Amino acid sequence: MNNGSLNQDGLSGRPLSGVRVLDLTQAYSGPFCTMHLADQGAEVIKIEVPGVGDQSRNWEPIEGGASGYFSYINRNKYGLTLNLKSDRGRELFLELVKTADVVCENFRVGTIDRLGLDYETLRAVNPRIIYASISGFGLDGPEARRPCYDVVAQALGGMISMTGPEGGEMVKVGPAIADNYSGTYLSLGVVMALYQRERTGLGRRLDVSMVDTVFSILETGVMQYTIKGIVSKPEGNRDPVIAPFDAFEAKDGKFVLACGTDKFWASLCNAMGRPELIDDPRFVNNSARVENYIPVLKGIIEDWSRQHTVDELEQMICSVGVPFGRIQNIKQACESDILRRRNMLWSVYDPAFGREIEMPGTPVKMHGCADRADKAAPMLGEDTDKLLGSLLGLSAAELSGLREEGVI
Repeated sequence: MNNGSLNQDGLSGRPLSGVRVLDLTQAYSGPFCTMHLADQGAEVIKIEVPGVGDQSRNWEPIEGGASGYFSYINRNKYGLTLNLKSDRGRELFLELVKTADVVCENFRVGTIDRLGLDYETLRAVNPRIIYASISGFGLDGPEARRPCYDVVAQALGGMISMTGPEGGEMVKVGPAIADNYSGTYLSLGVVMALYQRERTGLGRRLDVSMVDTVFSILETGVMQYTIKGIVSKPEGNRDPVIAPFDAFEAKDGKFVLACGTDKFWASLCNAMGRPELIDDPRFVNNSARVENYIPVLKGIIEDWSRQHTVDELEQMICSVGVPFGRIQNIKQACESDILRRRNMLWSVYDPAFGREIEMPGTPVKMHGCADRADKAAPMLGEDTDKLLGSLLGLSAAELSGLREEGVI
């Protein structure tokens, strides 16, 4: 781990305190990875093009020129501007690599090589460096240099073909799951590589593909095909291999319930006042319930649920221990007692907005560590002078010269 961390007592108890990350990522997948690392105490130095910055600085929601999107996934990071296309900028970056533990990037494949900052070059400078990359299609192969966004990965990875109303149009999953899962996978890979480095002293090259990521989270879709030759299709809210596991209508809205075991099924039958259904041959085990779900079993459940309000159903179903959830919109989720108790909305004063803003917190609750954002997302290059002065020893005159040359 590096010495001379910029992080002070506010982050010192977090598990990645002392780890320095040079963050060359932009948009969503890469910054989501480095957000996880920063939230757990890593000193993440976000490096952006002078005068330009990360493309997500221009993504909605925008207020007064500030992006809530950017602020969310770049909290707890330091901001440095550096022109990596200049010889001097490249030299300074390689000097920073000597002080770092991790470099993260999600450039289009080939870009980092053209900049002369490939893994072999960085490893020659610092053999302990962990070089972590996210790309659309992996680092080699005929598709490697193609650009990729979440919707492309969801399409090619098979997700869109499985998503949407039963018998209806195929649709993407709403949030950018190819990006956030790829970022989360890469952060996990970084932590694995750091752990291994403690024993071997050697760094690693990490390679996460967005298409691979989507394919890896298809759950039963792949196994249904490889075992039974079944090509999955949109099923609406129901699970194709577990029943009942779906959204249902109540008198005043919709809710979900899930019976993944025979015990849950028996409890639901008792809640409905239909104990005879427990041993009904059509529903006696999960396979039978899946086979007879449409239209028989779903119809039986909704004949009952439509007679009650969601509040009444929550009381009845939860009282027998069956998994239940009311379907909430974003406003309701943000105001939910459950999520508020879990501190899943962090408040942070953001100078770009000139006020406190709220954003999703981390779901990784590290007991004994602060559960908050300690630093707002950086203004473009806000820490450049401090970082280059403290880490590389550059003087005020040298920094002024670099600024005039467009290096920083």
